[in-house]
Amino acid sequence: MTTLAGVPDRPVRVDAVLDAPLSRWLWLVKWILIIPHYVVLFFLWIAFTVVSVIAFFSILFTERYPRALFDFNLGVLRWSWRVGYYSYGALGTDRYPPFSLGEEPGYPARLEIAYPERLSRGLVLVKWWLLAIPHYIIIGFFLGGWRVGWWEGGLVAVLALIAAVILAFTEKYPKDLFDFILGLNRWILRVAAYVALMTDAYPPFRLDLGGTEPGGMEIRDVT
Repeated sequence: MTTLAGVPDRPVRVDAVLDAPLSRWLWLVKWILIIPHYVVLFFLWIAFTVVSVIAFFSILFTERYPRALFDFNLGVLRWSWRVGYYSYGALGTDRYPPFSLGEEPGYPARLEIAYPERLSRGLVLVKWWLLAIPHYIIIGFFLGGWRVGWWEGGLVAVLALIAAVILAFTEKYPKDLFDFILGLNRWILRVAAYVALMTDAYPPFRLDLGGTEPGGMEIRDVT
């Protein structure tokens, strides 16, 4: 595959730092604490969808994703990743996520997507539905479909819940479990960027485990 000039081999980079110590019981109420973010994200994701439709036609006719629209959608994905990392997508930090579309380098969860100078007109017609079908099946398993008594969730939420229970009794978040959860989230976010038309690089069918993206630079805790 020919890569575009200036675009790295990994156009989507997902990194996170596991905070320590973590509260043994805060995870029980994070669903309440995160409600303001859910309200804001509800409207942001409506805007995300509208922006993606506009970007679709822009790419179709000009081969370009308008930079301002790209930055907005990247901001929504960053915001969502920070909220997921704080809450039941990972439970990897007790630092409350900022209400921000920006980069927020001091927060322990990071997402970067390289801006593409050109995107394929042909791929824009099929990648978000046809080509992504195999990934939809897989991440559907990651995000939903598991039922435990009254509670229903995907593999990511189940593993985060297991980590929370272990944390409650041992005061430690198992490192191997954290690495696996980050790998699942990394897969999901790569697919999200692809189907949102932000890259033509097809998401790999693999789990890149650990908090730091392979080949990337480690995030350092600046607090």
